[in-house]
Amino acid sequence: MQNRNSLIQIPLSVKEVMTCLRDRWGVSYDLKLVIRRDRLYLHMMWGYLEQQSFPLDEEGYKSHLNNVLEIINRLGLSEFVREWLKSVPSKPRLGRALILFLPAEQGLDEFIL
Repeated sequence: MQNRNSLIQIPLSVKEVMTCLRDRWGVSYDLKLVIRRDRLYLHMMWGYLEQQSFPLDEEGYKSHLNNVLEIINRLGLSEFVREWLKSVPSKPRLGRALILFLPAEQGLDEFIL
């Protein structure tokens, strides 16, 4: 098995992620990066763009998603996240996000303030 850093990483794009989310669940869930105890996690939140009470418009959502994906891509985790998005067996429920631990061995210090 190859190390993920030895694989050619195709960056995740906003369009790809939105298409994946919409194809799987019919909505564009919010994705957030969360740092806890020097560990990085990707949270798929229960709020989504198409929800009337969602705090962002489409342009704001795409900008936010682009910022999240930029960090994932820079850490070399695009394929790891891509596979998770395609295979995660459930969807977020109200008050309960789906959580993916991002195994960022190097480069995380750049993103932790």
